Amino acid sequence: MNRQTHLESRLEAIVRATPSLMHVLAVARGLDLPDWMVFSGAVYQRVLNDLTGRDGDYGVRDYDLGYFDPSDTSYEAEDAVIRRVAAAFEPPLREMVEVRNQARVHLWFEDKFGEPYAPLGSTGEALSRFVSPLFAVGVRLGVDDRLEIEAPFGLEDLFALRLRPNPGRVTNGFARTAASVRARWPEIEIVI
Repeated sequence: MNRQTHLESRLEAIVRATPSLMHVLAVARGLDLPDWMVFSGAVYQRVLNDLTGRDGDYGVRDYDLGYFDPSDTSYEAEDAVIRRVAAAFEPPLREMVEVRNQARVHLWFEDKFGEPYAPLGSTGEALSRFVSPLFAVGVRLGVDDRLEIEAPFGLEDLFALRLRPNPGRVTNGFARTAASVRARWPEIEIVI
């Protein structure tokens, strides 16, 4: 087994051992959104918690559920999906699952974060734009219950507890993000 396959197996074991995340994945699968994926803190924070001996849900504030539908990038269309997803969950998950159409991120990103953001071609491509490779991991649950993992930078940084800037995208948000992560997981090595 090569190193990447080994790390993917470890990630899968951590995800499958987290009932709340598995529930979100199962419900999301049932909603049949186009090119959907649960990513960011809902996934990487579980690994950080496992590696540092914390409770699996420590620090998890939300579940980012992305989907990709370029056929209608209006806010109204996204809002209809947001309401549909919310109706599929009971509290507290109803308030914690945050849904965004990745096909429309470029329409609001610069206003919110002060940085240009070119249109995406898929939900998976969004991962390659995250602030750090450590964050760039997403999962979806297939109809056969197989866990599909996307990690464009691999999983080495995540399992090494190493936070470094995205090598392919300069962003002004790294320092702020690094401070937030370090406050919750002081074991993280920050590499600039």
